[in-house]
Amino acid sequence: MVSLLRAMAIETGLSEAVVQRIMQSAPARYKHYEIDKRSGGKRLISQPATEVKLLQRAFVDLYLSKLPVHAAAMAYRPGKSILDNATPHADSGSILKMDFKDFFPSIRKANWMSYCAEFSILENHYERELAASLLFQRPKGSSVMQLAIGAPSSPALSNILMFQFDEIISSEVAKDKVIYTRYADDLTFSANRSWNLVEVERIVKRAIRDIAYPRLQLHPDKTTHVTKKYSRNVTGLILANDGRVTIGKRRKRAIHAATHAASQGRLNDRQLQKLAGMLAFVHSVEPSFIDVLERRYGFETIMRLQKVGAKDRRNLRPQTNNTGFDQD
Repeated sequence: MVSLLRAMAIETGLSEAVVQRIMQSAPARYKHYEIDKRSGGKRLISQPATEVKLLQRAFVDLYLSKLPVHAAAMAYRPGKSILDNATPHADSGSILKMDFKDFFPSIRKANWMSYCAEFSILENHYERELAASLLFQRPKGSSVMQLAIGAPSSPALSNILMFQFDEIISSEVAKDKVIYTRYADDLTFSANRSWNLVEVERIVKRAIRDIAYPRLQLHPDKTTHVTKKYSRNVTGLILANDGRVTIGKRRKRAIHAATHAASQGRLNDRQLQKLAGMLAFVHSVEPSFIDVLERRYGFETIMRLQKVGAKDRRNLRPQTNNTGFDQD
């Protein structure tokens, strides 16, 4: 079998010596900055150096992409989206949502080493240590190596190391006819009746306590239980009482306003790109709304906006601007 260094060298075109040097020094080669959370406060982003990201992506392709991920995990998987996370719950009556606190930082190097030893991943202890150096950062002033929010390998690795948790939760809640999905740190449970969800929180807390890794902690303020009497939101999408998954009335009003402004030439290039990004999002979630927009503003207008978006897919995440257009 080809050694880790040799495989990474072939994949990246770098020499084995250079690959080894980058991997060994990777834990300290991160740039840190903060971004605003939508719910308030700041989120720390740790961006690895360019050459570290190159090797992390290569490791994902060569190794992590081959390892099992539970079917309940919906984030960070090819072909999966927030729509796939919401759809299984569309026909249920009651929704229970829970959230992990500091999800990525809770996943540590020791978890990866235990996983590798349990399932015989990589050839030997040295290769596992080398891989850990590439995959985990060491925050300044800390001796603990943890997953970084911002590393391209962190999403895939989090899903892999959460397999045991997802398996336990899925099988346990299914006994009460409860549906479970997980989108990163967001846990969603649904059932036809509220009483089916009574034991879910206890099951989750017991699983957190009993699993070997990772050491997880629920966010105490983000456990919510919603019935059909109220708006049911799953990873940003609305579950309608008739079983549909929609983008919601508020988003639709904002898109109408922005599209109207665009049709009158009142949006700048950046705002047009934001609107185009939202239209692409709508097309993937609720394409029937695109038909509504085409009837109101004209097929040519919507096609023109979609072409604007195709020119720059890197700048499509909607955000508030002076048109009142906001993704939230």
